[in-house]
Amino acid sequence: MTTESHYSYESAAAALRERADRGDTDAADELTELAAEQGDMGELRRLAQTGNQTATDQLIELATEQGDLAELRRLSDGGNGTATDQLIELATERENTDELRRLAEQGNSTAIEQLDELTAE
Repeated sequence: MTTESHYSYESAAAALRERADRGDTDAADELTELAAEQGDMGELRRLAQTGNQTATDQLIELATEQGDLAELRRLSDGGNGTATDQLIELATERENTDELRRLAEQGNSTAIEQLDELTAE
């Protein structure tokens, strides 16, 4: 991203954020879309914390694409089932038995199954 396009993004995001913070749902949707396009996890996280489900979904998608276990873990620990599913999938792909074991200890049956498969090999 060039300096000019970064400034342009920041300027557009700031204007949309101001409108969204005043309750403009169209602005919140536009900001979510813009943040997702720019890969702005911080903005998506902020929007998700306001209860914006689309932002939460976009955050999970971006975290999965980037392989961000920490972000997926944070969302999963907050009770998001989609994040948990993606975390299990990513941990399985990476053969991350520690993460699978952590989830299995919380009673997640899918994590238990994946852990059993990985440790049986």
